[in-house]
Amino acid sequence: MADGAWLVVGLGNPGPQHAQDRHNAGAMVVDELATRSGAGFRPHRARALVAEARLGVLPGGRPGPRVVLARPTSWMNEAGGPVAGLVRFYGVDVERVLVVHDELDLPFGAVRLKRGGGEGGHNGLRDITKALSTKDYARLRVGIGRPPGRTDPADFVLRGFSSTERKELPFLLGDAADAVELVVTAGLDAAQQRYHGPR
Repeated sequence: MADGAWLVVGLGNPGPQHAQDRHNAGAMVVDELATRSGAGFRPHRARALVAEARLGVLPGGRPGPRVVLARPTSWMNEAGGPVAGLVRFYGVDVERVLVVHDELDLPFGAVRLKRGGGEGGHNGLRDITKALSTKDYARLRVGIGRPPGRTDPADFVLRGFSSTERKELPFLLGDAADAVELVVTAGLDAAQQRYHGPR
């Protein structure tokens, strides 16, 4: 890849039985970006599906930066190996890795960005941090809300969205995809200002 390329990773679990789970919100966002850019996924030896695209539009109407869109085909808690493998294969700087993931600590519909920090109990992020030996990659947090009552969070994230949420889901995925495009074209700081500041 050319210098300055981004790696945008959408987290989820493999298989059609998990495709609509809340835990797969990150993968859904990457699917939306691939659809927008007309890019098709292909298997990669790093245990991931990848699609190469240009995202967004730069000043003067020029196409946006080159981006590798990726969905690990491993289980969520083993995402680190595929992400590290793609970083090495494409020669992407860690500063240009953006991981898109579901976030229990944000209300459904919210989109927030940050770089580094803790993993908040998210096993996918924890494994990526371990594999990359750093927390200094960017994250796009896609709010899925807290489980109701005494529902176990581990069960909640492996369930589908409610009927009301499903009606709003295209808007959430669209907002998150817009945020990714803004990060790669204008930088993380500009995107954070647009999406209500860092959290």
